[in-house]
Amino acid sequence: MPLLPASLSLHRTIASLTTVAALLCVAAARADEPVDILIRGGMIYDGGTGEAFVGDVAIRGDRIVYVGRPGHYSAGRVIDAKGMIVAPGFIDPHTHADSFIRSPDKAVRVNAAWLNQGVTTVMIGVDGSGTPDVAEDAGKLAASGIGTNIVSFVGFGPVRQRVLGHDARAPNAAELGQMKALVAQGMCEGAVGFSAGLFYPPQSFAKTDEVIAVAREAAIRGGLYDTHQRDESSYSIGLIGSVKEAIDIGRQAGIPVHFAHLKALGVDVHGQASAVIAVIDAARKAGVDVTADQYPWLASGSNLDASLLPRWSVDGGSAALLKRLDDPAGLARIRGEMQENLRRRGDAGALLLIAEGFPWTGKTLEQVATEWKMDSRDAALRIIRQSVEAKDRGERGGGAAIASFNMKQADVDLLMQQSWMVTSSDGSDGHPRMFATFPEKYVRYVRDRKIISLPTFIRQSTGLTADIYKLDRRGYLRQGYFADVVVIDPAQYAPRADYVRPRELSVGVRKLFVNGQLAVDDSRTTGVAAGQALLRPPPTGCSQGHG
Repeated sequence: MPLLPASLSLHRTIASLTTVAALLCVAAARADEPVDILIRGGMIYDGGTGEAFVGDVAIRGDRIVYVGRPGHYSAGRVIDAKGMIVAPGFIDPHTHADSFIRSPDKAVRVNAAWLNQGVTTVMIGVDGSGTPDVAEDAGKLAASGIGTNIVSFVGFGPVRQRVLGHDARAPNAAELGQMKALVAQGMCEGAVGFSAGLFYPPQSFAKTDEVIAVAREAAIRGGLYDTHQRDESSYSIGLIGSVKEAIDIGRQAGIPVHFAHLKALGVDVHGQASAVIAVIDAARKAGVDVTADQYPWLASGSNLDASLLPRWSVDGGSAALLKRLDDPAGLARIRGEMQENLRRRGDAGALLLIAEGFPWTGKTLEQVATEWKMDSRDAALRIIRQSVEAKDRGERGGGAAIASFNMKQADVDLLMQQSWMVTSSDGSDGHPRMFATFPEKYVRYVRDRKIISLPTFIRQSTGLTADIYKLDRRGYLRQGYFADVVVIDPAQYAPRADYVRPRELSVGVRKLFVNGQLAVDDSRTTGVAAGQALLRPPPTGCSQGHG
């Protein structure tokens, strides 16, 4: 295992203690003992299911030392939180924050897009993208200085690509063994679970039994299975078939199942949220641990190739795709199948091109096709080709990114009201969800439309998420827990980003503490990079060689 920075090694050493023993090391603040920060008189939502109350939160170092009714403490800094919401820092279980946390610019690594929403912890390596080299990756990120805590997954994509490349075939016994060993490595190095994106090639080439076999390696090491399911629409096995497949993977692998960004995507499955809920509830009653997250937007974020190209066309990677596009017969077949994919997505007018800095940015595919005087499929293929060729040359790609308006409001509402649902952003460049998911949910679904209550919103953003992922002393305002704390002005907390201006910072976070350090002060980031890499201690089933 690569050597970790001292701070990261210390974290893992502490994390290896039992929670009870660790809590005994943090004494409650006494009224005659000074604390560093006293948040006084706010409406406290502690992340649990109990009632909110007016009280104080005291912080010393990186820990919460008191949560309760107003007391009399001396403090280095007193924050008047009267009329404010005081809650645990929000936890985002599904993010694509790489452009922030991996930036060479320290000011960008502060991760303002999430901090200004009140988020203190983000999960990376989602949709099956997480490297098996979890410790090395987390160590580099922690050493570079990041604004939010990070939690890592080991992902099916890099695992499969290391062994099988981009080929659409099943592994032989030896190759499957290599894949299982890579997942075991990632889990033993601190991953919280195994993520998969079975909608995306080459992961989509895997059969169910292959996924089960690999997921077992995470299961025996205490992880969960986090899935971008194979089909959220009607592309292959259908939405309901895909939900059943994910649950079957969990049942046979003996692992909790968590659905990433659960939705009913596209005209063919609008109205099927109730059927999805019925399948999940039945599985939960049968003893399968099933949960989900969701973002509060009607447009998903994707790209033209994933949304429109048939899966067989990318077997073998980008070179094989370009060869097929240059072959008249191959091109005709691709165009034919693209028409059906356009239909299920709501046609070209429902696809907004959101990659920054391109001539087509901010236009729908339909508008671009009209300007170029060509069929929408050919316009899409021109953009896809440009993006693929740019990436192959090592230049800036990504011009094919889209916001796809494909969800029905009633489905979003119904899914949000489930007891096993939490909030995620799926935050990706060019989509406002990266900068505005949590305040968007608060304004639209709590304050204005009253689809869920404020306590439910807080619970879905904090404690319930921490429980699902078994995060150590995060997600709650409790004595001895890490001091990730947000103070929100309920009258001002709001999104500023939209589909035209997707990178506007949200407002209304009065104070945000990450591990006891002030990260946001009156909607302005302080520049402090207090985030930590939250690696799990080596679980049962790990040895010196990750075996």
